[in-house]
Amino acid sequence: MTSITENFNFFKNKIKNYNCHLVAVSKTKPVELIQEAYNIGQRFFGENKVQELVSKAETLPKDIQWHLIGHLQSNKVKYIAPFVSLIHSIDSFKLLQEVNKQAQINNRIIDCLIQIYIAQEDTKFGLDVNEAKELLNNKEFAELKNIKIVGLMGMATNTNNIDQIRTEFKSLKSFFDELKLKIKLSNVDLKEISMGMSSDYEIALEEGSTLIRVGSSLFGST
Repeated sequence: MTSITENFNFFKNKIKNYNCHLVAVSKTKPVELIQEAYNIGQRFFGENKVQELVSKAETLPKDIQWHLIGHLQSNKVKYIAPFVSLIHSIDSFKLLQEVNKQAQINNRIIDCLIQIYIAQEDTKFGLDVNEAKELLNNKEFAELKNIKIVGLMGMATNTNNIDQIRTEFKSLKSFFDELKLKIKLSNVDLKEISMGMSSDYEIALEEGSTLIRVGSSLFGST
């Protein structure tokens, strides 16, 4: 059985030739394991649930960059607004407005990713391409001064079909490139593509991911 140090070193070697950061998905993992990963240099951690994220942030070192990677409800934004580093899962204008409101209360600008629906699965969240364009071109969006859209997030279909996964990741990268050329707003600075997890991160790296979200392969499945 490999150690956490060996697992992290493995992934660091995997991404060293790419413009990519490793987000350690620490959901359900005890603070002791997260601290162990922190002690060997990991700083980006991803959590799915707000309550668990808040609890861990109160206990662990303050220079951790916490990423909210799960579905986010508007009524829970206020709990993470004081400290969250990046929200991966913006899937509505209403949610973005609430993030902006809570960021303003905390005198912050919160970085966000728009979650794009690229999978062929009903269980995934996200906007389609046209909905995302509509959001970014909304006049009200341009007035949101306490958020910054720094990129896109997408989850591929849970399948063994490598070609399908690659096609889905390519579509996200293509849309990212299109927006980067066309959207020129003060609250948009596109630089991150969050795609790829334990099962498909290698394909994601090849297709231009800048953030891979890995959990079980780092911490184990328990």
